[in-house]
Amino acid sequence: MAVCSTSTAIPSCNISHSISLDTSKLSAFSSLPSAPLPHRRPSISRGLSTTPHRRITPRVQAKKETITSLDELLENSDKPVLVDFYATWCGPCQYMVPILEEIKETMKDKIQVVNIDTEKYSRIADYYRIEALPTFIIFKKGKPCDRFEGAMPAELLVRRIYSAI
Repeated sequence: MAVCSTSTAIPSCNISHSISLDTSKLSAFSSLPSAPLPHRRPSISRGLSTTPHRRITPRVQAKKETITSLDELLENSDKPVLVDFYATWCGPCQYMVPILEEIKETMKDKIQVVNIDTEKYSRIADYYRIEALPTFIIFKKGKPCDRFEGAMPAELLVRRIYSAI
């Protein structure tokens, strides 16, 4: 970058006087090293076609959970069902995730654990009148037998499950 130390007159657009730019105040910057401007490479074709290609993706049908399918699950289960009503933004719900995973593994022969996201399935949450998160409902033979709210340690949750079943 070259900086001139003399003052330069820049004529303005059809105005009778000119503006004077004193570049002597910029002389401190003249000692800075100037970086070369990046050089653009010419565009090289890499054998890519400009016509769009259609991707073939397999169709997967997602099972939409409804009140009737949850009722079917609760009625057809041969063991009690612990339903966890949660939300992804809920801190106590996130605290319970590893605890519920542990319960699923250690008590899989005694109870089935089902997680329901109240944001996605608000009709189910409304039906069961979920007002606090996390809310747990234990069902036996399709009917609720215990209901409790809030995060808790694994030992307390296990005791609560055993007292209900």
